[in-house]
Amino acid sequence: MIDRHALRWIYFVSRRFGRCDRNGRSAITSLLASLGVCFGVMALVVVLSVMNGFQLGFIDAVMEISSYHVRVENVQDEAAFLRWCSEQKLVVSVTPFYEAQGLMVGNGSRQCAALVRALPANVCETDAGFAREVSLIAGKFDLSKPNSIVIGIDLARQLGMQCGRSLNILALSGSSDVALLSQDRQFTVRGIFYSGYSDINMAYSFISLADGEASFGASAQKHYGIKLSESSYDAVFVSKLKAAFPEAAAESWKSYNRTFFGALRFEKNMLIVLVFLIFVIAVVNIYNGMRRMVYERREEIAVISALGGRARDVQTVFVMRGFLMGLAGAVPGLLLGLFLCVNIYNVFMLLSKLEYAVQYAFAMLVSPGQAAAVSENPMFSIYASIPTRMLPGEIAMIFCFGVFSSVGAAMLASRQVLRLTVVEVLRDE
Repeated sequence: MIDRHALRWIYFVSRRFGRCDRNGRSAITSLLASLGVCFGVMALVVVLSVMNGFQLGFIDAVMEISSYHVRVENVQDEAAFLRWCSEQKLVVSVTPFYEAQGLMVGNGSRQCAALVRALPANVCETDAGFAREVSLIAGKFDLSKPNSIVIGIDLARQLGMQCGRSLNILALSGSSDVALLSQDRQFTVRGIFYSGYSDINMAYSFISLADGEASFGASAQKHYGIKLSESSYDAVFVSKLKAAFPEAAAESWKSYNRTFFGALRFEKNMLIVLVFLIFVIAVVNIYNGMRRMVYERREEIAVISALGGRARDVQTVFVMRGFLMGLAGAVPGLLLGLFLCVNIYNVFMLLSKLEYAVQYAFAMLVSPGQAAAVSENPMFSIYASIPTRMLPGEIAMIFCFGVFSSVGAAMLASRQVLRLTVVEVLRDE
């Protein structure tokens, strides 16, 4: 252990070494190492925040609209099941529903396959997450009237539908006691919604629970979508449910969307690995710089050792120097990354204008007649519309990694201090 007095002189010597290095041959190496940490922290904060906004928008839509936290089937006693759920502190809402695949016919005999889900008419009142993720573009989410339907915006565009028009669910995979093909399943569009996931916008439609019972048949399987206070409690809830209702079949969101969430996780991990290469370069620079510093400071090391400094304390001088270099890069990198995340829209718009200006100037120099055809890249507007989500845990992890990667590199580079002796250094001199 290093006592408080030793730490004071270690910090003092480390600062003196750093002040001397700013005017010496190691100045460029130290600057590049700190810049590497700075840009690494900044890039990771921005990339992870953008990826979180991109992915969590999908995940929220899927969890709140499609899969729920837990889906339950084969419930024998519905009243007992609902009463048991109301007694569980983990449960936020329970939504009974039916669902089936259908083939819809819209305006001008346009056809499109869609999933038809029958929900309680007051679902927006009982399920706050569902109401938050289903943004109404036109009309209202009103299923109180018979034969009412609410459809996704892309599905409405495919069918040529507007609020007030009627569509026919021509084919419906309900149960054996209903007709597969029918011209009688006419529904009036009461609302058109938009969610953060395009597949839901293209494939989902909602009708009332009463209409679902009439359209799907008496033998249709009834499902229950359960929302929990925390999505990570799904395994705990499923185990309690199995103990209370052994006949019920429960599936958590992790298994129901295993492929989808796995693809998102893999995409995020690959981006993290690519950005971590910046840290690798920074760590290598710090390692080489520290080795050079140890070699150049052999006389100072010998003097400190002669005055009673232990080898471990001398090594700590260089470790402290690595810590200060990492801190000098991680702090501005963190602040710059947070600034870019908060102003991500303005950043992408600025990049769009800069790209346009460069292309326009190049076109004027090479072919002035083609300059009028140059336009701004519309992809920047799409990128700018992605909301950033900064998770404190991830940001803290990035900052700590930026600092302690420098400490680790300095510790490895300064190991040779432990092998130096005063007699050996003075003899060499």
